[in-house]
Amino acid sequence: MASRVRRGVTKALRVLIRPVRRAQGYGGKGRGGLVVEPYRGYGSHDEIFLIGRVFRQSPGIPGEDPESLRAQWRDLRRRIARRKVAGAAVTARFGGDAARVETDRDGYFRLNLHPRGLPTGAGEWHGVDLVLEADPPIPAQGAVFIPPSGCRYVVVSDIDDTVMRTGVANKLKMLWRLFVEDAESRVAFPGVAALYRALHAGAGGEEGNPMLYVSRAPWGLYEMLSEFFQRHGIPAGPVLFLREWGLSWTHPLPRRATDHKQALIRHMLALYRDLPFVLIGDSGQHDPEVYAQIVEENPGRVLAVYIRNVSRDAGRIEEIVRLAGAVARAGSSLVLAADSVAVAEHAASLGLIAPEAVAGVADEHAADAETGPRRETARIIPGPPGSDGDAVDTPIAPEAIADALAGDGTVPATVVVAPEKPAVLPGLES
Repeated sequence: MASRVRRGVTKALRVLIRPVRRAQGYGGKGRGGLVVEPYRGYGSHDEIFLIGRVFRQSPGIPGEDPESLRAQWRDLRRRIARRKVAGAAVTARFGGDAARVETDRDGYFRLNLHPRGLPTGAGEWHGVDLVLEADPPIPAQGAVFIPPSGCRYVVVSDIDDTVMRTGVANKLKMLWRLFVEDAESRVAFPGVAALYRALHAGAGGEEGNPMLYVSRAPWGLYEMLSEFFQRHGIPAGPVLFLREWGLSWTHPLPRRATDHKQALIRHMLALYRDLPFVLIGDSGQHDPEVYAQIVEENPGRVLAVYIRNVSRDAGRIEEIVRLAGAVARAGSSLVLAADSVAVAEHAASLGLIAPEAVAGVADEHAADAETGPRRETARIIPGPPGSDGDAVDTPIAPEAIADALAGDGTVPATVVVAPEKPAVLPGLES
């Protein structure tokens, strides 16, 4: 046990100090220790977005072995002691367009460009040239994901209790789970990696559907989340959207997570206006309420809402099932999923993933020693529209919920609430 903890702590330390060594555009000695750290960006053929940060840190010692324990602890102190740089000017160039912005009080910069053309043969990722105005100027290279022409839908997924187990907002707990505990079975939910790979690939296998992630964690956990996605083989790109907490003496509490998520999804719907969406979340927070509102505001745009059932509160589950009635009446399906296999089965029925991909999700799920027996999926269809053709907000009958949730309670139920004719991808309509 002591040896495993020692190895885990060493790995965690290397991840924690990695941004110090690998941050792009490091000014180095003689440039005041300025660092430009761009995060992965996203966009379309018409518009791109990129976020990054500028900070100042002490330079390293030339010739020192970077893998030595002394160097690693020194790098950790450098990270802790680094200082944000407000008011720094950053210029970006991409696709024939340029923009100049200044960092905010926390050192973050936000760039929005309108390319006149994209490099040919560059794949899904495109480089963005950045320059920090300094003496001398400090160059850096960002990257943005632009969906290929063959993509067919956009996935927006929560991270906390949806992709990974609770603990993403706690850096120390996350590092412990990632490197000391058995990461393969205790951090990521069973089957989630295979499921997300299948969604990214789509039914055609090479669609490159955008996977956009939302988290309540601050940007300081960006590197840890990237490591988590890489270790589990989850499509980490195109983007990790993290919450801007915006803490200050006058606003000591972070922004409401619901507002954060709604604003991001609305922005994505506008950016990818020609594509349908799939929304994935969990039952423990406000995801069902947020997603139901998005579906109501954008009829016909959301193919399905998948909610991972992490709640043991029967009252909360009943609330979600009733809420799903409104989603179904708007033409979308809501799946309260006991596991990743249930989501995969439903996604395959809509033509979102290849039918054979379900077996891969099931195999990955079954390989986890902590998973219990699977239960049958219950299906609920809300009442039909009224005589005038408008949807009637008739609540789902309590007995239907009771039947769907029947069981010993050891394994959360899987419930599908869907319209009589669920939405399918364009081109697959019967």
